[in-house]
Amino acid sequence: MKNYGIKILVIGIGNCGRADDALGWSFIDEIKENLPDNYDCEYKYQLQVEDAELISHYDVVYFVDAHKEQFDKGFTWGEGHPVATHSFSTHELDPGTVLYLSKSIYNKLPKSFILGISGLSFELKIGLSDKAKENLSKALEFFNQKTLNLVT
Repeated sequence: MKNYGIKILVIGIGNCGRADDALGWSFIDEIKENLPDNYDCEYKYQLQVEDAELISHYDVVYFVDAHKEQFDKGFTWGEGHPVATHSFSTHELDPGTVLYLSKSIYNKLPKSFILGISGLSFELKIGLSDKAKENLSKALEFFNQKTLNLVT
């Protein structure tokens, strides 16, 4: 496939052993085979300090994660912004904190977007709920249209 000259990373955040929490990973499963060669994908249980270094090597980063909130469209989309949190754990960070660390430590701030997909069931269970599958499908359709416009 054509390489558009910019390096892009898609980070799927989740846990396939917790039902709809697997939405971020399921998203990557659905897109990874058809992406241009300038895209990389990463599966993460959660974001950590080390991810600031990872994202510093990319021009664009997409963070994809499940949400308990039920969004009208089944998903939410927004631009990511660095956030200087005064209290954070090295156990789990939000995308804004990872962006802030990348900018502060590596002087690199990739353009970033956050895609949150609504889920219903987060108990210990393998497999997405029917509603999560529906929301995933909507998010995939949106992402494919949106990213095509961003890279062409």
